[in-house]
Amino acid sequence: MRFVDTNVLLYAVSTTPSEAAKTRVARGILDADDLALSVQVLQEFYVQATRTGRSGRLSHEQATLLVESWLRFRVLETTVGLLRGALEVRRRHRLSYWDAAIIEAARLLGCDTLLSEDLAHGRAYDGVKVTDPFRR
Repeated sequence: MRFVDTNVLLYAVSTTPSEAAKTRVARGILDADDLALSVQVLQEFYVQATRTGRSGRLSHEQATLLVESWLRFRVLETTVGLLRGALEVRRRHRLSYWDAAIIEAARLLGCDTLLSEDLAHGRAYDGVKVTDPFRR
C-alpha cells in the first residue's frame, strides 16, 4: 500500500507547461488501486487547488468532484490517535507537525511507501519509506 501526499494530487491537475512531466507521472500514480490518503491530504488539496492567484485554479465544484473521486482510495480520518501519533513523530524526527501527520497517517494505514517530493527521498520514518515519484 502506498500513501499519496498532497503534491501528487496537485501535480495531477496542474496545467503549468513546466510541470507537464510531473503531471503525467501523478496521473499515472492515481490510476493505481493500491493507494491511500488522509483527510488532511484531501483538505490541503482543496485549499491549494482553489486558492486565489493559483495558475489553473479550480472552481469549488471541480475540486469537490476530484475529492469525491479520490474517496475510492482508503482514506484515514483525522482522530485523536492520529494527532497523538503525529506529535510523537514530530518530536522524534524533528519534522513539522503537518509532515509528521502525513507519516503517521501512512503508518496507521499500513503503508510502506509515502509518495512525496516534500520529504527526503529514500528516508524511512517509523517503517514508512519516502519515495519521490518525480525524482529523475
